[in-house]
Amino acid sequence: MHSKKRIILLDALRGFALLGIALANYPEFSLYNFMSDSQHAAMSTETVDTWTQWLLLLFVDGKFYTIFSVLFGIGFSIIIRNAMERGADGMRIFYRRMTGLVIIGFLHLMLVWSGDILLLYALMGMILPIFYKKSNKTVLTWAGIMLLLPVVCDATIVMTGVDPSKVFYDAWWYWNGRFGITEENFAFWLRDVESYDGVLKFLFAGSFERMWEFVSSHRYFKVLGLFLIGMYIGRQGIFSSVAQYKILFKRVALLAGCFAFPLSFVYAWSGMNGHPWGGVAHSVLYMLSVYPLGMGYMALLTLLFMRAEKWRLWNILAQPGKMSLTTYLSQSLLGILLFYGVGFGWGCNLGLGETALVSVAIYLLLTLFSFIWMHFFAYGPFEWGWRMFTHGKYIGILKKE
Repeated sequence: MHSKKRIILLDALRGFALLGIALANYPEFSLYNFMSDSQHAAMSTETVDTWTQWLLLLFVDGKFYTIFSVLFGIGFSIIIRNAMERGADGMRIFYRRMTGLVIIGFLHLMLVWSGDILLLYALMGMILPIFYKKSNKTVLTWAGIMLLLPVVCDATIVMTGVDPSKVFYDAWWYWNGRFGITEENFAFWLRDVESYDGVLKFLFAGSFERMWEFVSSHRYFKVLGLFLIGMYIGRQGIFSSVAQYKILFKRVALLAGCFAFPLSFVYAWSGMNGHPWGGVAHSVLYMLSVYPLGMGYMALLTLLFMRAEKWRLWNILAQPGKMSLTTYLSQSLLGILLFYGVGFGWGCNLGLGETALVSVAIYLLLTLFSFIWMHFFAYGPFEWGWRMFTHGKYIGILKKE
């Protein structure tokens, strides 16, 4: 495939992933996820919200961060290859890039939203160079191990009764107590807060909650495993010549449709009913449905792209994909503006179905913004700063520079 077409496809996949990430994240921005079951039941939107939750678990949960993680691994291979083609030190550039992402992720976590994923991406990304010179077999073997380890860890916790995430959970509630955040006001704290200082208190305590979530879900293993799959895909040049791998894409799509999608119904049922078969079984369902279905989405979109390369859909999806960091951070900033007390204070007032509609509207707004911005500029605003940090020099942002 021509380089320009390949880049449009990867950007379109990234843009598509950002839509799913908005759908997954906005139930937390709207504070719906922080409300109790009894509070949900008291809402007039309960029936619609229940169906929305089913659909999110079935089609969204985990699938889009799977796509984004695989694309991150592909990007690693592209960065190293391009740098070496220019005679530059690819590893040095990559580590500077990840250091910049550590800074961005940390600031996002502590100042904007405790659901940040960028910091984890940066830290796990720093491990990728270890595998750069390893054989394809070794890379895929380690990818499989990383994706299997969460199941092994969950089983070990059940057998031993030792939960390494508990220390972060206890720290989270210790700091909540220090700040006056209780189980009774937890859901409404950010809606009722009148100053940014109150937001910062919630975010500081929430940073421990985020660590608890990462450790209890073993997210670091999952992310690294998906990174390694992406690295393998990038190394093989699969998206550089997709026509050559058409049979592979068909097989992945078929596997997702015939195996992962039916299992995703079981996964959604388990999630809706409080994991009745236990956490280990739910973890197995996650592994067997979420990863392959996410990659199935990628395969289906790629097959569709090969059949209809001239559709305007690809250019539309590619715009937020070109400035994915800016789009991701903007989703957070707009979430604060809409739902927190320092903004419009809509939190806890919208049902899950309404929240999903808001997230789609935000995505469309940011897509429009991306179109306008990229008409004049070569990089998104946050991408521009990140790029200058990475290369240690001023880089022109206007297209004519």
